[in-house]
Amino acid sequence: MRAVNRKLLRDIMSHKGQVAAISVVIGSGIMVLILFATILDAINLSKDKFYQSHNFAHVFSEVKRAPETLTARISQIPGINVVETRIQAPLRIDVQGFKDPIQGMIYSIPEGRQPGLNRLYLRQGSLPEPGYSNQVVVSEPFAQAHNLMPGHTLQAIIKGRLETLTITGVALSPEHVYQLGPADLIPDYQRYGLFWMNRRALAGAFGMQGAFNSVAVTVQSGANLKTVINDLDLILKPYGGTGAIERKDQISNRFLQEEINQLKIMAVVLPAIFLGVSAFLLNILMNRIVRTQRQQIAVLKAFGYSNLDINLHYIALTCLIAAIGAILGVALGAWAADSIAGLYAEYFRFPEMSFRLQAGTIVMAVAIAFTTGILGTFKGVMNAARQPPAQAMRPPAPERFSKGIIEKSFMGRLLDQPGKIILRNISRHRFKTSMSMLGIALSGSLLLLGTYQFGSVNHMLDIQYRFIQKMDIQLFFNDQVSQKARAELLAMPGVLYVETFRSVPIRLSHGQNSYRTSITGLEPKPQLRAVLGADLKQVDLPPQGLVITDYLADYLKVVPGDLLNVEIMEGNRRTLDLELAGTVDEPIGINAYMNIQALNRIMREGPAISGAWLLTDRSEHSELYARLWDIPAVAGVGLVSRVEANIREYIEDTVLIFMGVLLIMAGSITFAVIYNNARIAFAERIRELATLRVLGFTRAEVSWILIGEIALITILSIPLGWAIGIGFAHLLNLAMSTDLFRLPIILTPKIFAFSAGGVLLASTLSLILISTRLKRLDMVVALKTE
Repeated sequence: MRAVNRKLLRDIMSHKGQVAAISVVIGSGIMVLILFATILDAINLSKDKFYQSHNFAHVFSEVKRAPETLTARISQIPGINVVETRIQAPLRIDVQGFKDPIQGMIYSIPEGRQPGLNRLYLRQGSLPEPGYSNQVVVSEPFAQAHNLMPGHTLQAIIKGRLETLTITGVALSPEHVYQLGPADLIPDYQRYGLFWMNRRALAGAFGMQGAFNSVAVTVQSGANLKTVINDLDLILKPYGGTGAIERKDQISNRFLQEEINQLKIMAVVLPAIFLGVSAFLLNILMNRIVRTQRQQIAVLKAFGYSNLDINLHYIALTCLIAAIGAILGVALGAWAADSIAGLYAEYFRFPEMSFRLQAGTIVMAVAIAFTTGILGTFKGVMNAARQPPAQAMRPPAPERFSKGIIEKSFMGRLLDQPGKIILRNISRHRFKTSMSMLGIALSGSLLLLGTYQFGSVNHMLDIQYRFIQKMDIQLFFNDQVSQKARAELLAMPGVLYVETFRSVPIRLSHGQNSYRTSITGLEPKPQLRAVLGADLKQVDLPPQGLVITDYLADYLKVVPGDLLNVEIMEGNRRTLDLELAGTVDEPIGINAYMNIQALNRIMREGPAISGAWLLTDRSEHSELYARLWDIPAVAGVGLVSRVEANIREYIEDTVLIFMGVLLIMAGSITFAVIYNNARIAFAERIRELATLRVLGFTRAEVSWILIGEIALITILSIPLGWAIGIGFAHLLNLAMSTDLFRLPIILTPKIFAFSAGGVLLASTLSLILISTRLKRLDMVVALKTE
């Protein structure tokens, strides 16, 4: 074995504490990278396979009622490949033993066979038999939530009529990978279900014989989607078309793509932070190792080792540390990805979603670990190899000494000798001290980054469900009804207050930017559905003009006073310009608001409403549900408390679990950084500390010189860590803001205290370990060491 190889092993053993600490940092970065990359890969592969094998459509459009004869015209649009028309309608379901109201959506399929597009993946049973009018296939999540199987029956209200439906099969659909109700942000499998029925039976129930109200198409490769959509809209507009949408805007696919985009961000941002910290630590470690091994390097060069040999020796040391970290990170990443697989399988329903660790992901992670390590130590290694042997053999030039500002002051005269030594060492080695502070501050910033989202999530949901949405129940009607319905609802058992709304689908445009959403018409001073400004104060809706969320205003690049082009996608479709009257700050969803009377006017209708919000006495909910069940006009009943619970559960299952993993990793990094810093400081000053013991300093005084210096640097680094952590939080929040929700940055004293406490705890543990080394200090051996 060559001498440098034996030296490499000795260096690893003599610095095993630092090597272990840095390996943990590198392993944390690799773990996070593998975790998110594996999940991202699994979702993308499952999505592409399901969409392709079951013919997920490229374009979707809904109409009020269109004759089936239009199918031939639609198929002649240039670029269209396959056309599939169907009937879809809302319905209400009653499952025996379940008391809460259940909403659903039912779709037609060809008699006894699969549709050409959006084919069903049958988990159990079969499709409805041809000619049967009461047989349905039910979505798997709903079936699992209620323990339903083929052969079971359900009660349903279809177009105001009570029907008994028999389940023949349980299925998944590429159109509903993320199964959402009409007003939900998170799937509620117990209270929302999907159903498929033979077309002839569904057409008879809704009076849609020879007609359709929904169409899906696929387009040929290379076709212009915008042209296809414009041509399709032109054909369907006379029949109440609400505007075609691309696959990317289809609700299930949109939420799925938002999740994929967030995973991409997390797979880049978080590993970059962890691996950046590890590169910084490796740089500090290697520079200090090189500085303490000046004479060893000189001896090696004097015995004929070249600069390349020296470089390769230290690069090998770096690579060995990176390899240990990579092995640790790959193992932890594979375990974490497998553990979190169930979470994504719960919310995104694919026929098969396997989380397999790909060889390419491992190669990429290991390559990044080695590249990070080499880049972090390259400069120090090059400096070591360039030193001539004679220069390296000489000890470093003595430090120049002069009293600092603090020593000259009144405070300096109060310090004892160990205190003065601490201040002198810090002031003499300002760069080294600054780097130590920065390393500890970075670890503290990761603790803050892993903590702030817990409070931010609760604050976001408290704003949404304590200040904005104060209702208990949301009602949706099949069609627009008169405001007279308000009085009828107010007379029902347990109803304390009723507030109505009108919802109209629109496309907002300004310049080159456009966004599809809906206008919600509210009363001028809504009580149950508040519209709040940034200061959480109620915003009164003006008699004219739009009020939109500030997130949407930023996307459209508009400010109050600008004109917005509004394309109404319902009824007698029109396009008009409306003034932006103001913006509101809402953490969930992308919304536009308007005075309900002004909205009724631009729709050229009477006092129509689309739904209502109810404030109720919960003790009378059972009787209220029974009354609502008997009203044919009610398409769906939503429980706001259940929606809030679902969102909290989703965030706890996804965002907060990831933040919890980050917090654990940040805590281990904090200890690794501080322990690494303490070990290096001890190694550099062991001769000096032994000299002080010989000169008569007590063991406690000598220990305080080292421990006090580390403690002072740690305390000074805490505010810097807070500042860096706030910057990281802002960057992560900006990257993760989506249509679904935007987390506010809520930095409470508890978050800062937690970050500081973590740093101080890690520092205390590190100092306890260093104290044991100080107790075992052999003065004779230390004084012989250069």
